[in-house]
Amino acid sequence: MDKNRIIVLDTTLRDGEQSPGCSMNTDEKIKVALQLEKLGVDVIEAGFAAASPGDFDAVSRIAEMVKNSSICSLSRAIENDIKQSGLAVCKAPLHRIHTFIATSPIHMKYKLKMSEAEVIKRAVHAVEYARTFVDDVEFSLEDAGRSEISFMKEVMDAVIAAGASTINLPDTVGYRLPTELGAMVKELSDFAGDRAIISVHNHNDLGLATANTLSAVLNGARQIEVTVNGLGERAGNSALEEAVMAIKTRKDAFGDLYTNINTKEIYPASRLVATITGVEPQQNKAIVGKNAFSHESGIHQDGMLKNQETYEIMKPEDVGVYKESNLILGKHSGRAAFRDKIVHLGFDKISEEELNTAFEKFKALADKKKDVTDDDIRMLVTDESLNHDKTYELVGLQISDCSSGTPMASVSIKHNDEIMIEANIGNGTMDAIFKTIDRLTGYTGELQSYNVTSVTEGKDALAKVTTRVIFDKSSPSFVGHGLSIDTMLATAKAYLGALNSYLSQKERLSKNNNKHQI
Repeated sequence: MDKNRIIVLDTTLRDGEQSPGCSMNTDEKIKVALQLEKLGVDVIEAGFAAASPGDFDAVSRIAEMVKNSSICSLSRAIENDIKQSGLAVCKAPLHRIHTFIATSPIHMKYKLKMSEAEVIKRAVHAVEYARTFVDDVEFSLEDAGRSEISFMKEVMDAVIAAGASTINLPDTVGYRLPTELGAMVKELSDFAGDRAIISVHNHNDLGLATANTLSAVLNGARQIEVTVNGLGERAGNSALEEAVMAIKTRKDAFGDLYTNINTKEIYPASRLVATITGVEPQQNKAIVGKNAFSHESGIHQDGMLKNQETYEIMKPEDVGVYKESNLILGKHSGRAAFRDKIVHLGFDKISEEELNTAFEKFKALADKKKDVTDDDIRMLVTDESLNHDKTYELVGLQISDCSSGTPMASVSIKHNDEIMIEANIGNGTMDAIFKTIDRLTGYTGELQSYNVTSVTEGKDALAKVTTRVIFDKSSPSFVGHGLSIDTMLATAKAYLGALNSYLSQKERLSKNNNKHQI
């Protein structure tokens, strides 16, 4: 291995998805995985295959579709977990099993209730069993940040001998300071030598995840485990965009160290993950936040006009943030101009069907909106790719409400080439819409979260609505996306989108179960 190369393992689809409200369905995970491949991620931790049939389905389908990144599944040091991971990733050209067990005194005593000898025995067996499925095995010492160095050396010796080629040292609870974590990585990296690659997986409980990751790199770590937008459990993980751009920008500190990340795909990846999960990065988020390259202060603006480097240490286009192109689109624009625009925005692999549908939506929007911005077009294309499952399709919506009256909604839905129409009242306009859709489809949803944002500024801005709905207590919630100048229309589309996502997943899992039975 090139000792200057930093391997990037992205765990957005596993740890990132564990963020409250960030679960994705299989099709959404595939879209993220394909974007991560385009981004140049070395290893995609696609999920926890043994967690559920849905997780297994997602990991296995990603394994079939991604060709250039290694596909990894996480497993506890339990045979069934490892077996499910092995079966799920087997069709990927490059694949890995990532297994783990806790090594800190507090975890061993209270969670595992195991002695040090028992932990080592379990760890060795896990690695040996994983090696019967794959050649590439990563082993994690969970809660390494609070583990004893001497015991970690014992575990590392044993699992490396058993066949682990990557050793991960997670700061599972985000406890360590950069100097502390760097010193730990230095000692254990020197101990491992050329026998294994040292990896780090840092949580952000104290806001130090990326600082800890970079300190680890400077002290010998050659794999970093990160997520897009810093998603993850509790306060999240080290953000891919922050760690990668720090290594690229600060050559004075990192020297010849580099990653294989195509940084121009960072912003498209950030937008895709934010759109799918409905969780937007804060406006002042480093690298990908709305204000990351904005300058309001007069002094800053004066400096920028004289020399961009006075207040920008990296160029927006380096991470895929482009200024509006000179080609302005309106209601008289044709398909060729629209195609050129979306290619400029990074959608170079869009299908002809998606292009046609997005173009039709663009023409409809241009009739209602004076200026159609790049952000509008980016959202139209993304919205179409996220809503291709249309078991139920919204045809029309009529609502009635006033301060002293009863809210009412009339909804028209297309299903199996049949138009169904129904009306209902509710405690509010949204409630009336949801109740009417429930009555039409026969499925009752429980709204878990609702979020509406404007794509651009102005009274005629597109409204982007994201809903998270549960239709079956035994299944996870499903996300729906809706886009329209009319917020209530976008709301109805989002609710139906969540239902379509649920039905699509249900049908696919049913087919998989039938295959197994045969």
